[in-house]
Amino acid sequence: MSCMQDKMFNCEKELTLYVISSKWKMMFLWHLGKEGTKRFGELKALMPGITQRILVNQLRELEEDLIVERKVYPVVPPKVEYSLTEQEKSLMPILDSMYKWGENYMEKMDTPANKSASIK
Repeated sequence: MSCMQDKMFNCEKELTLYVISSKWKMMFLWHLGKEGTKRFGELKALMPGITQRILVNQLRELEEDLIVERKVYPVVPPKVEYSLTEQEKSLMPILDSMYKWGENYMEKMDTPANKSASIK
């Protein structure tokens, strides 16, 4: 059993899912891992439907979990950039595998046989 920020985890899989467990967190990680450093507004534009409150909360959680680095520049207007930490770039193969699995699953579900089965 391990601990992280006052939370107890029974196994490493449970910890991994906790860290990346929201739709938005996975999207942040995907964009930051594939496209590099992004500003707050760029992340918001990449995710239609996310509220500013959720965006701020999710980014703070990722920062607290040492997954995302937040760099604040002392300029006016404020400039803040987000990027993956070096250690957490190792998440990208996991996200790539999840993307490929989803892509294959979607193709499988879009076959004519599956469409006719869902109509019945």
